[in-house]
Amino acid sequence: MTSAPRPRTSTRDPREIAHRLTAWLATRLPGAEAVGVTVPASNGMSSETLLFDIDHPEPPVRACALRLAADPAAYTVFPVYDMPRQYGTMRRVAERTDVPVPRVLWLEEDPGPLGAPFFVMERVDGRVPPDVMPYTYEGNWLHAATDEERTRLEAASIGLLARLHDQVDVSGDAFFRQWGRGGLRDHVESQRAYYHWVVDGLSRSPLIESAFDRLEELWPRDAGESVLTWGDARIGNVIYDGFEPAAVLDWEMAAVAPREVDLGWMIYLHRFFQDLTLSFGQPGLPDFLRRDTIERHYARLTGHTPQYMDFYILYAALRQAVVMLRVAYRQAHFGEVAVPADPDTLILHHDSLRAMVQGSYGD
Repeated sequence: MTSAPRPRTSTRDPREIAHRLTAWLATRLPGAEAVGVTVPASNGMSSETLLFDIDHPEPPVRACALRLAADPAAYTVFPVYDMPRQYGTMRRVAERTDVPVPRVLWLEEDPGPLGAPFFVMERVDGRVPPDVMPYTYEGNWLHAATDEERTRLEAASIGLLARLHDQVDVSGDAFFRQWGRGGLRDHVESQRAYYHWVVDGLSRSPLIESAFDRLEELWPRDAGESVLTWGDARIGNVIYDGFEPAAVLDWEMAAVAPREVDLGWMIYLHRFFQDLTLSFGQPGLPDFLRRDTIERHYARLTGHTPQYMDFYILYAALRQAVVMLRVAYRQAHFGEVAVPADPDTLILHHDSLRAMVQGSYGD
């Protein structure tokens, strides 16, 4: 399989951003200059990341990363980018858990300096399992690792969820209470509202709507307690030092919700890449991040046996489908693709999602 060009994610000029960043940095750290500003090739499809160093005699951190809210002119993936919420979440996780997160330095809520709100954090060295080409493909460091090394990484990654869920008390924190009631129903309804935003004025997806209907049929009798969930809980959002997590990234989907929301996402996002790899004739990593392994190890670490996982894995696939539909409509907006008569075909995993809705997708 050859790599297709990445969809457009921004209309910003990196050179102009670098100049404006230096001007802003001097207001926070007089005499400082932002040097070596780069945009990583693996920049995400949502918020943008810039890497830079601080040139100053006494910088709080020399190597930095800047998380910039999505370019409003670039047909954003999400309707709202709440940078204070991401910044505050990372601070609380750092203060209240032993989950490794980058040290956050500054929050800028004024869109004036760079065109959108942003925050600055330390840059952590290490390596990340790639999305393009996926880590399930031959030729990358994780695929080339030994079974023992992947088992170590797998166990440590599941441990991140266990520690996050157990160590943050959301009930007594006004910061989390301002997010709303939380819980499963609110989480699903926010995803339904997101879907309606994605298709506003465009073709609706019968497949996604059938998946929402199927969720109602599978709805848990008792969703259990709500905890702080990471949201985008997958190994592609972790920097690893060897095979141990060094930094957990991308908190823009964090929410107060049942534990299984994160577990379902971790299970399904690996399946997404594994299914893609199989479709191109490679074996992938069939014994890695399996559902039974994740559920069993999580239960051993927390004492909580995951419940209703068919529901939560379907929910993860549905959420991924809505994001993919939005990305495809953005590609159409920029003339990179044409919208087909059947919008469901824009969803890369439409066959597996349909099988989940019909109950014929195996473990």
